[in-house]
Amino acid sequence: MVLIVDSGATKADWIALDPKGEQLFMTQTLGLSPEVLTREVIEERLANNFELARNSAKVKRLHFYGAGCGTERMRKFLKNIFARFFPNAKIDVREDTYAAIYSTTQVGKQGIVCILGTGSNCSYYDGHQLIQKVTSLGYILMDDGSGNFFGRKLIRDYFYHKIPQDLSIEFEKEYNLDADVIKENLYKKPNPNTYLATFARFIVEHKDHPYCNGVIDKGFQQFVNNHIMQFELATKVPIHFVGSIAWYLREELKEVIERNDMVLGVIRQRPIEGLVEFHKQTI
Repeated sequence: MVLIVDSGATKADWIALDPKGEQLFMTQTLGLSPEVLTREVIEERLANNFELARNSAKVKRLHFYGAGCGTERMRKFLKNIFARFFPNAKIDVREDTYAAIYSTTQVGKQGIVCILGTGSNCSYYDGHQLIQKVTSLGYILMDDGSGNFFGRKLIRDYFYHKIPQDLSIEFEKEYNLDADVIKENLYKKPNPNTYLATFARFIVEHKDHPYCNGVIDKGFQQFVNNHIMQFELATKVPIHFVGSIAWYLREELKEVIERNDMVLGVIRQRPIEGLVEFHKQTI
């Protein structure tokens, strides 16, 4: 059995294939980012999944692509956890950027591949190798244009009284904006980045409101300026995207990309389907 996994900060998609490349099952867990979760939390999320628990000894290969796996230390940390849970598996752990690349580009084709989901990232793929210009420092300092970026913007503007009154009233109806509740989720509970990203739904649902439209436009332009424009070929190769923010705000994203004289490539909400097709070639 081969397991292929695409894990964002919020959730992880798992697909199991037999030796012929046929799908055995598909399941989902909460995200398994090693940057924000302890060993105990990750082990619990694995053990609580029925399909994974009952098939753990049958897995011969595990291909895991995840948020928070950009450093060797984090990859090793996660690999050790998987080695215990899947005792008979050969394990390969890579950052989620590789999932985005394999699901949007073809071997030998150049492109800039971006992630816009709970978090954000951007890489250049020369057709064979991954090249990154920016080292991510996580959701507090970076993640431009992501779900937690927009969530943080909304909360700040609400408490600074910068959201228009009509929208502020709607915001209050949909979310618990008690300061103590927000601070507890941000500073005492796990996954503060995921918590922030839950507020981005409001941006998507009200994207036609002038305030939200302006926040989206500025957030995507900031992502272009700080990430995509790091690469000299930014206006000469297609720009691909994966992630829920890119998918649900694809028209707004298209406008920003084209305004910067760039070519929009593939947009996928989830890269798991493309990953499966990629790995079927090696089974």
